[in-house]
Amino acid sequence: MRILSRLERFDIRRLLSGMIVTVGLIVLLVLCFGIPCRNAFCSSPVKVSGIVANPSEVVKTKMNHSSEYEEGTRNNDSSRENVVAISNVKVELNASLIPSPNVSLGKPEMAVDSSVLVRSNDDSRESNVLPIMRRHKQVAATVSISQMNSLLIQSLPSSHSPKPRWSSARDSEMLSAKSEIENASVVHESLGLDASIYRNISKFLRSYDLMERKLRVYVYKEGKKPIFHRPMPRGIYASEGWFMKLMESNKKFLVKDPRKAHLFYIPVSIKALRTSLGQDFQTPKSLADHLKEYVDLIAAKYKFWNRTAGADHFLVACHDWGNKLTKKHMSNSVRALCNSNVAQGFRIGIDTALPVTYIRSAESPIEYRGGKTPSERKILAFFAGSMHGYLRPILVQLWENKSPDMKILGPMPRDPQGKKQYREYMKSSRYCICARGYEVHTPRVVEAIVNECVPVIIADNYVPPFFEVLNWEEFAVFVEEKDIQNLRNILVSIPEERYIDMQARVKTVQQHFLWHKKPVKFDLFHMILHSVWHSRINRIKTKSRH
Repeated sequence: MRILSRLERFDIRRLLSGMIVTVGLIVLLVLCFGIPCRNAFCSSPVKVSGIVANPSEVVKTKMNHSSEYEEGTRNNDSSRENVVAISNVKVELNASLIPSPNVSLGKPEMAVDSSVLVRSNDDSRESNVLPIMRRHKQVAATVSISQMNSLLIQSLPSSHSPKPRWSSARDSEMLSAKSEIENASVVHESLGLDASIYRNISKFLRSYDLMERKLRVYVYKEGKKPIFHRPMPRGIYASEGWFMKLMESNKKFLVKDPRKAHLFYIPVSIKALRTSLGQDFQTPKSLADHLKEYVDLIAAKYKFWNRTAGADHFLVACHDWGNKLTKKHMSNSVRALCNSNVAQGFRIGIDTALPVTYIRSAESPIEYRGGKTPSERKILAFFAGSMHGYLRPILVQLWENKSPDMKILGPMPRDPQGKKQYREYMKSSRYCICARGYEVHTPRVVEAIVNECVPVIIADNYVPPFFEVLNWEEFAVFVEEKDIQNLRNILVSIPEERYIDMQARVKTVQQHFLWHKKPVKFDLFHMILHSVWHSRINRIKTKSRH
C-alpha cells in the first residue's frame, strides 16, 4: 500500500509539473507571437514601442466593391468588413504607399509597402496603422503622369491593330483623315479654347472637324434589355448611360447600313450586366462569358467583327469591372473606361479614359455649375467623402483639423443641407482633393471642374479623361500617394500667378465635361466619341495588296 501511495503522489507531481511547463510555453508563445487570428485583420490592440492603440479607436470600414456605395447606394452582393486599427491622434506619414495589382475581380487589393507612422502633435505617442488588404506579394510600380506622357508618345507609332482580313473603303477614308490630321495647319488660338490646355490644338481641331464631317457609327440592334439598350442616366455610372442614350438617338453620326460605318458601337451597360443576371451569374468569369456570347452572336450574324477582330468596335463602360470583364474577349476593341488604371490593364493609346460623372437629376445634368473668383476662395484645399480604400483614412488622419486652411473631412451628411454645404466648400476652395477610393477613379475630378476648383489628383496609375488630347498638368495638380504627408507644402509652393492661370483653364476646359440633353459642340458626348475616333485612326492598318 505504501508503494502504491508513493507512485500515485509521483504521478500527480509529474502531471502537475507537465501542466505547468505546458502553460508556461503557451504564455511564452503568446507573448512572442500574439494570438493567432483567422480574419484578415485582428481587432486587438497593436503594440508598438511600448504604446498600445486603444481598442475603442478601431475603425470598421465596410468594403463594398461598387462606386455607388461611395455616394450612399449600397450593393450588398460583394461586401465584407475589414477592421483597420488607426490611432486617434494626429498623423505624420513615413511610408511608401504602393498599389498592388488587382489580380482577381474580388475586392480591390491594396498594399502598404511599410508601416504608416502615426504621431501626436508633441510626438509623445506613436502607433502603426495596420497594412490594408495586403494579399498579393507582387507589387506594381507606380507610373507617374510624366511617364504616362512618354507612354502616350511611344504608343502612337506602335499601337497598330491587327490587319483586316479584307480591305474596306472605310479604312481608306480613315487613313486619309489620319494624313490630314498629321499635316494640320498650325493654329495658335481658337474662339472659346485655350491652346495651352491641349497637347496640340492644331491637330485636335482638325481631328474634331473631320470627325464631325465624316465619322459614321453603326449601333448593333441585338441584345436584350436591361443589359443592352437601356441607358441609366443617373447615379455614379451615368457616363455609360448618357453616352448610350445620346448615341442611339443620334441622327448625325448613325447609319443604318453597317457597310457605311467606320466604327461599331456595342450598346452594353456593364452596370446592368453586373446586377441583372441573378445569383447564377455572380462570378467574373460567368459575366465575361455572357458578354462573349453577345460578341459571338454579332460575329456570326455580321461579317464586320471578324474582318478586324473587333478593332473597329468600341464600348463605353463606367462600372469598376468594365476593364476586367472586357479585356479578354474584346482585347482588340477600343474601350472607354472610367477605371483607367494602367496597373490593371488599361492601355494608353488604345483604350480611352472616361470621366466619372455623378448625375443626380437626369433632367438637369449640369446643375450647380460655377464657383467663386480666385480672390474669394479662402479655403486652400477641400476633401469630404466616405473612407473607401486605404488612402482616404490616411488623408483624413493627416489633415483633419491640422491646418485652418485645409478643410479635410470624412463623410458629410447626405441630406439637402449637407449636399449644399459640400458644393459650397468646392466653390470656396482653391484646390479640391480627388483621392482614390477602392479604385483610382472618382467623380470628384469632374465635380471639381464643374465647380471651377483646381483638381488635385492623388491616385497612382490613374490615366485622366481624354488624356490623348488634354494637357492635364496645365489645369490640375498630381500628387503621388507616397507624398500625401507633404500635401499642404506642395499646394502652398505653387505661385499665385500659376494658380490663377490654372483656375482660369479649369473654367475653359469645363465645357468638355458637361452633359447636354441635346449634344453641343465640344461637350462630353462629342469628346468621348472623338477619343474613340482618335484611337481608331492612330491604330488603323490596311490589308497589304500584292
